[in-house]
Amino acid sequence: MDDLTWKEFERVDMRVGTILYAEEFKEAIKPAIKMTIDFGEEIGIKKSSAQITDHYNPQSLVGMQVAAVINFPKKQIGPFMSECLVTGFTQSDGSIILAVPQKGAINGSRLA
Repeated sequence: MDDLTWKEFERVDMRVGTILYAEEFKEAIKPAIKMTIDFGEEIGIKKSSAQITDHYNPQSLVGMQVAAVINFPKKQIGPFMSECLVTGFTQSDGSIILAVPQKGAINGSRLA
């Protein structure tokens, strides 16, 4: 894989947000959870869907902070419009562990 330049890395706008609401994405082909995430005043509220049901349920996600890329184009997933990409780490079994800050962070804080 080619190395990225600093300028290329800076184009990825990754921010922290707090999950306000989460629910099972019943219409999804693969098990997934729909989330509503607060990224603070400057960015606002965005929605996302993630295939994270191996380790998380909707109730466990509410109030959790997550890292998400907010400058990807919106993506239609069935009847749902995803507005950001919640990030995580793929495990050997294919499951995802969410990327979360170790301590509480200000919503909208950018990854440095």
